[in-house]
This record gives sequence, C-alpha cells and structure tokens, in this order.
Amino acid sequence: MLKKMGLDPALESVYRGLLCHPADGVAELSDRLALSESEVRDCLDRLVALELLQPSRETPGMYRAVSPEFGFDLMLRRQEADLLRRQAELARSREAMARTVAEFATLRPNTVVDSAERLVGLDAIQQRLEALARDLTQECLAIEPGGAQSQASLDASRPLDERALTRGVQLSTIYQDSARNDPATLAYARWISDLGGKVRTSPIVPPRMLIFDRLTAVVPIDPANTRLGALCTSAPGIVAPLVTLFEQTWETAVPLGSDHRSASEATGVSPMEQELLKLLASGMTDEAAGKRLGVSLRTVRRQMAALMERLNATSRFEAGLKAAQRGWL
Repeated sequence: MLKKMGLDPALESVYRGLLCHPADGVAELSDRLALSESEVRDCLDRLVALELLQPSRETPGMYRAVSPEFGFDLMLRRQEADLLRRQAELARSREAMARTVAEFATLRPNTVVDSAERLVGLDAIQQRLEALARDLTQECLAIEPGGAQSQASLDASRPLDERALTRGVQLSTIYQDSARNDPATLAYARWISDLGGKVRTSPIVPPRMLIFDRLTAVVPIDPANTRLGALCTSAPGIVAPLVTLFEQTWETAVPLGSDHRSASEATGVSPMEQELLKLLASGMTDEAAGKRLGVSLRTVRRQMAALMERLNATSRFEAGLKAAQRGWL
C-alpha cells in the first residue's frame, strides 16, 4: 500500500528512521539503515517533495518528520485531487473527440478526403482493418466497449491479432469490466495475454477505437448509430488526441491478470458497483446506466437491489446517502 502511495522501501525506511530518531543526520541515518549517504540525501529530498518532512521550528535549517496520520492523509488527498483532474481531462477529451469525429459523418462513403475516409458496411470496415493490420510494425491500441463482444467480432479479430503478435507487434487492449463476466470475451482476452498482448479493463470506457502505430485511427462516426459507418483517419490533429484519450483510460484501468476484487477490499464496493452508484445518483435511468457499463438492464437492477440490501436502504435516495457516508461515492 505504501509503495502505491509513492513510498518505496528505501524511502519508507528513512521516514521510519526519522520518526524513531528525529535527531539523526545524514551520516547517522546512513549507518543505521545501511544506505549510502547519497541514497539518504535522495530520500530526504523526495520526502520533502511529498511533504512528509517539514522545516523544524526549533532547529533552523533542519527538517522534522510529520506524523503518519497527517502525512498520509495529505498524500491521499493529493492523489484524490490528481485522480479528479485526470477524470476531468478524460471527460473533456471524450467530448472533444466526439464532436470532431461527428464532423466527418457527411463524407461520401468510402472516399478519402483530407486523410480521412468514411467506411460504410462491415465488408468495407473489415477490409480496411485487414490492410492496416498487415502493415502494422510496432503497436496497436484498442478500446472495446460494451462488455461481451460478439462471436463474429472475436472470430474476425483472431487471425489479425495472431499474425500481429507473431511479428512482435505489441497489442494493448482495454475492455469494459463487464467483459470479465462473459466466458467467450474473457477467454479471448486471456488468449491475447498468453501470446504477449496487454489487456486491461475499466468500468466505463470511451467509444470503440483502434489506433495503428499511432499513425492511423479507426473509430465509429456515431457509436449510437453504427449505420453511419466508421472513420479511418491519419490526420495528426485527430490521431494524437485519440492516443491521449487511450493513454488516460489505460492509466486508470486494471490489468487483466490482477485480482479485480482487490479494489473493493478497502471500500467494500467494486469499481463497477461504485460507477453504478455514481450513474444512478446523477439521475441516469437503469437502462442508460446499463449501456454505459456494458451490462444488461436485468444486471443493473440485480446489482442495485444487492447494494440496497447491503446498505439496509429502502429507497435509492437513502442508498445514495448511505453510500456517500461510507465513502463509496
């Protein structure tokens, strides 16, 4: 836990040493902790940056270790603020890219204009994906929303992914958390991981996207209306923000091989349950929340009923209040 907060073993040992022996200097800490003096100085600098060391009022020019209660609370608040900032950036990126991509909905199908092509029809999209996969040299970034993926989509992707991985191309894919509950999609994700690909999941993800070698992107023009087709573009002004959007989502997603339950151990609620509470608390309907989370309406209602029972709440309003009191929201 301390490592996740930014305290590696050396940093933790120096902090503990100063708490136990506040009068120690660099030389004393070096002898006591079996660290070189340069390592101790580096740790002291980092502890000051983390605000776990503050100037001493009794001894000018010296620093004192702040109490763990105050110091760790400050670090957690800083991490929470950083997470909120990144979530706000992610939301702005999603909105900006949705507006940009929507502008290409008026392109004539299957014609290239200013490095962008509107692909209409499954055959046209699959043909372009095959050509892009064939020319891959370094990496493919993918976001696959909606939880369970169709068998047809998995079957079409398997040979392309296998050939790319065999050539040493890095595949990084983000699925929705609900994909973990679909045997076919989960098996496919594990298959990719076994071949060397990287897979993570997140409760809520941006619309579907594929980015080839960070040079060309394929995204739906309108995720809510697939008949409009997909946009294939190599315009840097569109591809670069899409790469940033992927990286922001990847940063907060959970690796497939991780114990997904670990995120709920500290709060008592899973990431998907937490997102469900947030969506319903914002006034979203059960059906809309299910679409955002990639699960069925029945699953949303079953999870909400279970949460209300755990919270001993008789209404959703009461459930929201109790969830907030427990720190779930």
